[in-house]
Amino acid sequence: MVQIQFLNGARAGSQWLPCRLPFSIGRSPHDDLRVEADGVWERHARVELRDRQRAVLIASEHARTSVNGQPIREAILRNGDILELGSVQLQFSLSQAAHRGLRFREALTWIGIALMALAQVALVYLLAQ
Repeated sequence: MVQIQFLNGARAGSQWLPCRLPFSIGRSPHDDLRVEADGVWERHARVELRDRQRAVLIASEHARTSVNGQPIREAILRNGDILELGSVQLQFSLSQAAHRGLRFREALTWIGIALMALAQVALVYLLAQ
């Protein structure tokens, strides 16, 4: 999924992990990510998923919003993008992926290699007689 990290302000250094997309950012108590900083409006911006693979930031009509220093109304977000909403800076990034254990698959692989080696030894023994 994604994560949002605060780069400045009272919450600098903290991270927020959205439980779902789309989510809204703003000052309103109804926003998913509530940010109370200078220049942040109620329903300041919204992050949606497009084409089932692209995160898109959509800014409200009069809200000052930029991505990587460029003012935008709508922008496709990439890993590491810096979002500026009013006076607050946020970093959009991909969250850590959960890794599955591979012990069972590794054990099956080694068992398969051992069986192949035994089969080759048996074949050499039978052919040598």
